[in-house]
Amino acid sequence: NPTDEGELFGMTILALKMSAYTNGVSELHGKVSRDMWQALWPGVPVNEVPIGHVTNGIHLASWVSEEMASYYDRYIGPRWRSEPTGKEIWAQAGQIPPEELWRIHERHREEMVLNIRETLQAQLDQHGAAQVEIKRAGEVLDPEILTIGFARRFATYKRATLLLRDIDRLIALINNATRPIQIIFAGKAHPRDDAGKELIRQIVVASRRAELRHRVVFLEDYDIAIARRLVQGVDVWLNNPRRPMEASGTSGMKASANANLNFSTLDGWWDEAWREHSGTADPAGWAIGRGETYSNWDLQDQVEAEDIYDVLERDIIPTFYDRGADNLPRRWIARMAAAIECLCPFVSGLRMVRDYTEQFYLPALAMAEIMAADDMNGARDLAIWRARVTDGWKEVRVEAVNGDARSTLEVGSALHTQALVHLGALRPEDVTVELYAGRVNAAGELVDPTSSPMVVQSSAAAGGYIYQLSAPMARSSGIHGYTVRVLPRHDCLCSPYVPGLITWAEAPDGA
Repeated sequence: NPTDEGELFGMTILALKMSAYTNGVSELHGKVSRDMWQALWPGVPVNEVPIGHVTNGIHLASWVSEEMASYYDRYIGPRWRSEPTGKEIWAQAGQIPPEELWRIHERHREEMVLNIRETLQAQLDQHGAAQVEIKRAGEVLDPEILTIGFARRFATYKRATLLLRDIDRLIALINNATRPIQIIFAGKAHPRDDAGKELIRQIVVASRRAELRHRVVFLEDYDIAIARRLVQGVDVWLNNPRRPMEASGTSGMKASANANLNFSTLDGWWDEAWREHSGTADPAGWAIGRGETYSNWDLQDQVEAEDIYDVLERDIIPTFYDRGADNLPRRWIARMAAAIECLCPFVSGLRMVRDYTEQFYLPALAMAEIMAADDMNGARDLAIWRARVTDGWKEVRVEAVNGDARSTLEVGSALHTQALVHLGALRPEDVTVELYAGRVNAAGELVDPTSSPMVVQSSAAAGGYIYQLSAPMARSSGIHGYTVRVLPRHDCLCSPYVPGLITWAEAPDGA
């Protein structure tokens, strides 16, 4: 807790302070992390807190079924294995004949159902269940109806029981005479997570109800083999974490790699994937909600459970059962093809590794070489510079800012600004002085601000310097504002945002 002065040690804070680069594991996770840890960089606007993001990915070849992989080889070409980030490669997904794509998916679903029956019977036999119960387990699920999968760690924020919130409505969906659905749950709770265990208990109790036991199952001993079977065989992969608590999540990526469709709250990786592709003719899944966050969790559960039922009734179920004379759900298959084309290059682990390499590893390597050169002279110079600048920063201040006398500027016209900056014992080469400008909203806050370096023009008395800039300020009409800030500058800094070393003429809200 960065506001708790009595806290002696925190691993997260240690890592943030000792790392040259830090990142979240999805775009939204990066934003949430900047909000959480802004206090470690006092005075830095939240959108500039030096925490980036690299969205997680998966090793496609490990999760795509052998049969689906052979279809990819045939219609997309074998390059998907060696170049899985190539969008032009996955664009060939439309070449897979719809009837063949559907046929392979139906085989996956049938194989999954048969495997689940065998698994349930083995589990019941191990528990000493009656033979009639074991026999009944061999008849659960229907290999031909819409199948929803929910399998993951049973942390409470993942809300495994959200689909059970209106049990009567769920029973009606499951037992619909012409358009039924079925649900497969699997997962584990941490041994000390009693709340997570309670969620599992509630699901097991529900699955034993007479109205549900033939079409709702819970699989024990969740492992990678069960996960692989489910992501290859279900029609819909359900994920409903409480936004914004999901860092990334990857199970839905594995479903997409097998042309199966996601149905998820806009959290983790799905938030950015949905925003990227939801406007297409055939989105590769569905969203729960619109990315809202709630302070009242019970209200959130109520609203989003209702949305799950509504989307199922209004869109998912009709799309699955809308068949022509050839008995093919062509609108559904079009979404499956979109999942392959649009999501496979994004969820690829190679894309993730490239992002890490380009954003962090290569810059860190280059900086390490500079630091290590000449028997670590670079590192020693940086340490000496940082100690000197940190000690002298208390004298840094912006004493005056003189802007253009005009109160009205045309869009794109230049603003002439001059600032008197007192550096004390520091030198101009130790700092960057920036004009920080943007549109002003109704609350008086700068919106989408930009920063532009100012140029030192002359020295003034007693450690003062005159900085100046003439640059276009207004990119759009409306009220605009500006201020001036001072940041440390050194060629070996990975980021100009050193905790405690930022000075504003007048800090904008949120800094």
